[in-house]
Amino acid sequence: MQKETEQENIKGKELALLFGTFIIAICGLVYELLESTLSSYLLGDSIYHFSLIIGLFMSSMGVGAWISRFIEVKLERAFVVLQMCIAIIGGFSAFMLFYAFAYIGNYEAFLYLITILLGSMLGIEIPLIIRIMQKSFSLKTNISNVFTVDYIGALFAALLFPLVLVPQLGLMQTSFLFGGLNLMVGSMAWYIFREELGKKYLLPLALIAIVLIVGFIKSMSLTTLIENKLYQNNIIYSKQTPYQKLVVTAHNGRVQFYINGAIQFDSIDEHRYHESLIHPVMNMAKAHEKILIIGGGDGLALREVLKYEDVGDVTLVDLDPAITTLFKTHPKLRILNKHAYDNDKVTVINMDAWKFIEKSNILYDVIIIDLPDPNNISLSRLYSQTFYRLLSTHLSRAGAMVTQATSPMFSREAFWCIEETMAESDLYTLPYHTYIPSFGEWGFVLSSKLKLPLESIKPLKGLKFIDTKTMQRMKIFDKDISKPDIESNKLSSHKLIYYYDEGWKKWYE
Repeated sequence: MQKETEQENIKGKELALLFGTFIIAICGLVYELLESTLSSYLLGDSIYHFSLIIGLFMSSMGVGAWISRFIEVKLERAFVVLQMCIAIIGGFSAFMLFYAFAYIGNYEAFLYLITILLGSMLGIEIPLIIRIMQKSFSLKTNISNVFTVDYIGALFAALLFPLVLVPQLGLMQTSFLFGGLNLMVGSMAWYIFREELGKKYLLPLALIAIVLIVGFIKSMSLTTLIENKLYQNNIIYSKQTPYQKLVVTAHNGRVQFYINGAIQFDSIDEHRYHESLIHPVMNMAKAHEKILIIGGGDGLALREVLKYEDVGDVTLVDLDPAITTLFKTHPKLRILNKHAYDNDKVTVINMDAWKFIEKSNILYDVIIIDLPDPNNISLSRLYSQTFYRLLSTHLSRAGAMVTQATSPMFSREAFWCIEETMAESDLYTLPYHTYIPSFGEWGFVLSSKLKLPLESIKPLKGLKFIDTKTMQRMKIFDKDISKPDIESNKLSSHKLIYYYDEGWKKWYE
């Protein structure tokens, strides 16, 4: 009877440790995703930072697995102490990285240090658990059990992070939460081995728990405090959606909108951008019965389109419902777009633009592409030859299409890559550019199945910026921003991302 009770106790301990393995597997992957996402948000270039963080994390885990061989005695104590250390560093990782970027100015050093520390400690965990459990299972069963729950935990984290954690909690609160989960595993391990370990670990476990709970509760105010340091004006709206980080700032009636830290418009000069984007293409098209806007969730391009009395139906497709809802309902922002979303002609569809256009069977007279710059693959594909060809099949014979095309000054090759990509999609193109104080020299590409005589365009009266002379001047490119030898952007190569990153690095690194 006593033997059966002991076996049941041992089995209970092993099941608890396997559950702990499942939790720490989730925590490990969440820390990787947190650092990668935060770095992409703060520094841009998501491909580079996701690759760098995951590679450095995995190699550090290998180092940690090697270090674990030197822990020869008191494995249970080592495991509990390890969980406390991970709880502190992992729990505060997002806060430390935010703080380093905003106040210290040495973000990458902190990023590498935290990644190496967390990776190494996480690499020690699995070998320790396997060795602790070796009393009860054969090596084959032991390794099989541990790695099974570890991999299942990783899958669970990969689904949980984008679908629940980021949109509901944000990055900093998620960090504190998973620090708490690591601490929970450490506390559970202490309870299982309390007879060997004694009560001396209760106080540090309790203190760390208090600090993490306070951090979790205060994380929203901490995020706002640090973000206010990053932005020029006071933040009036901030939200992490499943797709991106949205921030709106305001000061003395001036409003600025940011996505992932990159400015999308400044109300003081946004008219230059949106008039330049909309009025050439609206003048070029022979009809305005069916209009498609891809992106432009702020409703400012929509505002300009609705200035034309003969506009029929306008369909606006934006992936993120948080943006269209914000600009439809926020009092300050509704004024900027002149309540464009309230117009009966407007239909808003929140879905991926590629999926939408694949399913659509409508021919559009005007197609307007108002997307963020192509700094990652998900955006680059919407500037690809394949996508432009797909759009051209939905463009009426006498219709016209336009896209914003980043800066021909700051990223010359990227701008001309977009133009070349459109030209290779069997469309006539007309590149043009203008100066926007918030952005600098900025470019656009107009395209159609017919040739594009920009000189004949007569813009609407009463615009703040565009007139006939302005549009004639826009198509002139000085020598240092003229077209170089360039490749088009294809799904197989994504050359545009390379051109874009290299161009901006010359100016800002």
